[in-house]
Amino acid sequence: MPSRAAVAAPPAGDRLVRVAERLLRMIGDARTGLVLLLLAGVANALAALLPDGPARIDGLPYAILLGAVALTGVAAVAVRSPTVWREWRRPTPVQAGAGTLRLLAAAATPDEVERSLQAAGYRVRREERRGRWAVHGVRRGWSRFAGLVSHLALVVIVLGAAIGAAFGSETVFSLLRGDQALLDTPRSGFASAVRLERLDAEFGTDARPLRLDTTVTFLRDGQPVRDAVLRVNEPGEFDGYLVHPWTYGPAVRLRVTTLGGSPLLDAAVPLDETRDGVPVGGAELPTAGVTLGLALTDADRNELGVSVVGAGGLVDTARLVPGEATRVGDLRVELNGFDAWVTFMSRRDPGLLILFGGAVGLCAALAVAFWLPRRRVTARPSGGGLELLLRGERFDRPADELERVGRILGARE
Repeated sequence: MPSRAAVAAPPAGDRLVRVAERLLRMIGDARTGLVLLLLAGVANALAALLPDGPARIDGLPYAILLGAVALTGVAAVAVRSPTVWREWRRPTPVQAGAGTLRLLAAAATPDEVERSLQAAGYRVRREERRGRWAVHGVRRGWSRFAGLVSHLALVVIVLGAAIGAAFGSETVFSLLRGDQALLDTPRSGFASAVRLERLDAEFGTDARPLRLDTTVTFLRDGQPVRDAVLRVNEPGEFDGYLVHPWTYGPAVRLRVTTLGGSPLLDAAVPLDETRDGVPVGGAELPTAGVTLGLALTDADRNELGVSVVGAGGLVDTARLVPGEATRVGDLRVELNGFDAWVTFMSRRDPGLLILFGGAVGLCAALAVAFWLPRRRVTARPSGGGLELLLRGERFDRPADELERVGRILGARE
């Protein structure tokens, strides 16, 4: 004969359901979601501040964190949706207590109360029991669905970020005037490119840039498609890629020959490094067995310092201004002028529109929830009159709404 404990024990399936329900409610709890969002915010802040920060959010831990944020959003919707639907379709009683406003109105019949509340925009339900009655109403009950939409919007934002991380790309490259480069890693069939035409810069008296206009030509299959002027915070878009001018710097146009006139170099050389606050660069001359060291020694005069370094060390130095040519060691160096180089960042993010769509949905849902909050009311007889109990959301104290409903029903105090 089975023991009383064995008879009273619930089936294993019921226990599993209760455990799953408790777990779902814990995951969907707003406090859990808030903690996870704060952790994600801290991770993104560190990624923005630390030199190697971006690499830290490309790993598995950050992906798990984003997945947990999405899971809390889905769980919150699953937990709250049935209750929100029931409260909207069948208004529930408002209980007296903290956050509930109370008002006495003139006595009225249940039919009169129903008609008045319906005229005030409430969905109503009459409840009668043992000779007593009450009318419960809800106004803008659908606005609570906006709160659920905000949870789903977070899921969409996470999805957009995940798609961008998984399928997006980011390429950084530097170009001199007239140079071109592909917008992404070279692969078969990919031929979207950009060519640098010129950089127009203007600076104020404090040396801060007033204008940095980068003129480029976008190409497809080697053929120009269109020109564009890229500015700070105004990237160009081409074939699904956003192209940003990222950094820039000076370059020098040099012609280098042997003393016999044999050409060794005729091109622009970027001064893409800085030493003691001075832009510097260099060029290898393998056929001559030396290296040219270049430095912008005087920016006001556009004076260029040139040094020739061989296997045994420094060979010779000289200084030039545009249009000059001089002998440096066994080389003849001619400075034809100054130019500029620009570093571009090309980014393709297929999840960007999804992410922005989620952000717009989140803002819209929060606007509805805060500006059009749900209101609940219960009207019931009390001491020869009518007692009104009205309640808003936690962030809302709808005193004006209570006065409006009271006027409709004939408030007496």
